[in-house]
Amino acid sequence: MSTEHTLMRTRREFLYRSGLGLGSVALSALLGKAAPLSPRKPHHPAKARSCIFLLMEGGPSHIDTFDPKPKLDDLHMTEFAKQRTKFAAAMNTGKRHYVKSPFEFRRAGELGIEINARFPHFAGVVDDICFYRGLQAESVNHPTALFHLNTGNRFGGDPGVGSWVSYGLGTENENLPAFVVLPDVAYPQGGAANWSNGFLPAHYQGTPLRANGAPVLDMEPPASVTREQQRKNLDLLASLNAIHRQRHPDHDELEARIESYELAFRMQAEMPGVVDLASEPDSTLELYGVGDPNPEVDAIAKRCLLARRMVESGVRFVQVIVGGWDSHDYIESAHGTRITAIDKPMAGLMKDLKRTGLLDETLVVWAGEFGRTPDNGLRGGDKAWGRDHNAKAMPLWLAGGGAPRGRIVGATDEVGDAAVEVVHPIKDFHVTLLHLLGLDDAKLTYFAQGRNKQLSQTGGELIRPLVA
Repeated sequence: MSTEHTLMRTRREFLYRSGLGLGSVALSALLGKAAPLSPRKPHHPAKARSCIFLLMEGGPSHIDTFDPKPKLDDLHMTEFAKQRTKFAAAMNTGKRHYVKSPFEFRRAGELGIEINARFPHFAGVVDDICFYRGLQAESVNHPTALFHLNTGNRFGGDPGVGSWVSYGLGTENENLPAFVVLPDVAYPQGGAANWSNGFLPAHYQGTPLRANGAPVLDMEPPASVTREQQRKNLDLLASLNAIHRQRHPDHDELEARIESYELAFRMQAEMPGVVDLASEPDSTLELYGVGDPNPEVDAIAKRCLLARRMVESGVRFVQVIVGGWDSHDYIESAHGTRITAIDKPMAGLMKDLKRTGLLDETLVVWAGEFGRTPDNGLRGGDKAWGRDHNAKAMPLWLAGGGAPRGRIVGATDEVGDAAVEVVHPIKDFHVTLLHLLGLDDAKLTYFAQGRNKQLSQTGGELIRPLVA
């Protein structure tokens, strides 16, 4: 390499090596002393130390789950005159009509909160749930709505909620990822961008585990390779990477790659035990529905149980994804199948968290990317109807970790078309979620693309009734 080439530097490298790079030098020194995901103090005291986010991908209907609308029984199959969105107009196959819920509802818990009667197991934990009926989305397109719910940015590219939480609080177990995703067999629309680290350092990206078979492959080294040999190989690789890092000091991806090798090495000691559900007693497996003859119940049960084991082991944020909620027609069978699949697993999760004492310090959130409309075009007869996308009203509940117990917050109108009480946008829910975990959205910022970025994008309001 010529001397001339050696002396040539990019503008970024020059700034790094001059006074403007002192902050990065200091940061590098700090990283040398402490792991990037070391535990950090929250901005304010909070009960929640971790979060399990149950994401119902596809847009579950609030009207057919936890927000019954008897008025629709009277209006069933009467004409719905207005067209509210371009999406609704595009989906229209003729005149639109109000449609009642095909499901029966029952009162559950001490307060008699009405829920779909096909939630027999979940009915037993309603007293620990806070149902929020005032949330509104901003998009009726699946990918943009999912990006908005998961990252705060409808167009993707920003860090996931779990990444922000990991950035703010670090992890309580350096041998496991701080942010774990438990997806369905098929990823949600938008894919891995829903749990990306975005502009945050790569350490904070979500780690998806496999939906089928072993959650993590190759957790055991080959029989011919000892742990000491692995350690020596990693040390050699680290020394080579250190040389490369000196030449490219502004590439945080390299730092993250080095740390990922070290994390994988540490995970070999702890991850196999965490994902081994066979170590659970039969009573716990039965509580969740593990081994249920219905394969969908079994699959979701395993993910819910794994979520509990993850937060119990110090993982900060776990997202469990359940797809299949996009019911434009035949909603009774489509939603009915999903409800049956999630009922026992999510009730088992709630009961288990409470039994183990984890519910007090674990925030549980259940939500889809938007709700459904009270109307739809006729599609082949009375039993074939479903519901279209609805950003003005959507279902969400939360429990544990400082959330109220046995309460309904907010309301939608008499047909479920729009939220009308305690109405807030998704960014306000993000602010509230962070608050319950001890984080202040206004203080949890990261300088990128010329300004301080935050989960809410431009700031939001705390939804105070969602804080006990």
